[in-house]
Amino acid sequence: MTICAPEGAAAPDSTHRAALTLAADGSYAARLARHDDAAGSWFPERWTLSGPEPYAVPLQGTQPEEPDSALLPLTDGRVLILRRVADRFVASLLYPAGPGTGELLLGAVPAPELALLPPAPDGKRAYALAPEAHHTALWLLHGGADGPERIARIPGRCTGGVWLDRGGRLLALDRERDGRTKTVVADLERGGETGPLLQITEESNDRLLLADPDSGLLLVRSDAPGHDRLGWGVWGSSRPVRFPECLRPAEGTLAPFAMQPGQMLAPESCAVAFRVETANGTWPAVWRPAERQLRHIPAPEGWLAGSGLWTTAGALLLPYATGAEPCGVARVAVPGAVAESARRVEAARPVEAARPVEPPPVEAARPVEPPPVEAARPVEPPPPVEAARPVGAMPPQRAVGPTPPPRPVGAMPMPRPAEPPRAGEAPRPAGPEPAPRPMPVPVRPVREAACGAAAGSGGGIVLDAGVADNRSTASAHPQAVSAEPRRLPAHPQIRRPVPLQQAPLAAR
Repeated sequence: MTICAPEGAAAPDSTHRAALTLAADGSYAARLARHDDAAGSWFPERWTLSGPEPYAVPLQGTQPEEPDSALLPLTDGRVLILRRVADRFVASLLYPAGPGTGELLLGAVPAPELALLPPAPDGKRAYALAPEAHHTALWLLHGGADGPERIARIPGRCTGGVWLDRGGRLLALDRERDGRTKTVVADLERGGETGPLLQITEESNDRLLLADPDSGLLLVRSDAPGHDRLGWGVWGSSRPVRFPECLRPAEGTLAPFAMQPGQMLAPESCAVAFRVETANGTWPAVWRPAERQLRHIPAPEGWLAGSGLWTTAGALLLPYATGAEPCGVARVAVPGAVAESARRVEAARPVEAARPVEPPPVEAARPVEPPPVEAARPVEPPPPVEAARPVGAMPPQRAVGPTPPPRPVGAMPMPRPAEPPRAGEAPRPAGPEPAPRPMPVPVRPVREAACGAAAGSGGGIVLDAGVADNRSTASAHPQAVSAEPRRLPAHPQIRRPVPLQQAPLAAR
């Protein structure tokens, strides 16, 4: 969001309810609250959501705040505030300090406009975008070595900002160049090097709204179908972007604000929360690609519209503030979430555990019949001692006199010290036992065998294109050893950006 208001813009009225910004892990939140006095001045307010009950702490300074100041909560409990002062922006950290508020000045950024990006995935860094002439500067406001620093200059005018990984390395931006807006991905570990991410057609304007790093689900807005539509795709997939009819309301607008985490490799089961705005009011709605329908749910009284958090268990948390309860979080029962969880539990349950619940078939009555003669064989006495004799064990003494040493079974000769003779046994000389005839064992390196097993399992990670050839060679020649080491990718946790481009449109 751009935090600088246009010149001459009117301040929000008394009914304005500031949105709540949540930290990366949902432990804290921050917003601009308003006093109940006649002046109606604004002050920062921090919410603590990680405890048994949510509570708010005012972070008032020596003077009231402007309504265009931006807040960003960190996972350590501090709140970054960005204030506009003349022709620059000043960043500071606010935190509770006894009965008052402590403030740590970070520095200033000389720019006519500055837009805070969403919280970084690690919860410790804060970034902002500043437009320049034919470029956009990416600033690291907090988390660097010494105050705010410009870390990259990206060609074109960039807006938006969506994190694509849990490490905070890949940042998706909507870049406008030559009258067209396309989503690009910036690699922060390579100085902001950019590459295409979303391009449905060459003439369309494509923007990324939300992304889930776990499932890879992408929610986009594009005019490729002829006018602006909401669509979804999967990062790294070759399937086209789809534009469901249920995300095209006849009245009002839809704006996504939260995605369900933890849906590893299950993008169609990932739930998305929307803010529905119509002439009759505002309320949340939930949608899953697999369900192909939009489920409207009632909003709690005083809901801070556009704010919410999904838990890994599938619960949607909606913060609200009323006169009687200035800080609260409602846990909404989402339709379809319980059924989805039950389906997963049932799919993961072993088949044997579910058989007692089912009606017993005709075949289930057979164990009640007397067991056949073959079933009584385990009750018979064990076979002779010679057949059950373990390696290195001595047979029972049947007669007084020396007993021959046990016959080795595939054991390697090991030197043994002289042992005292047992009862009724001749003394055994010290030294190695007779070497048995070794069994032919194929020589296979441990690393080669592990790689071959992973490649043949079907669920492993394909390291390079030569894994299949190496596996077939190892199968034909078990003793062959690969001379070249396998090359791992530089960052296995990060997907390779695959542009969604030149793909036919799908209305699903």
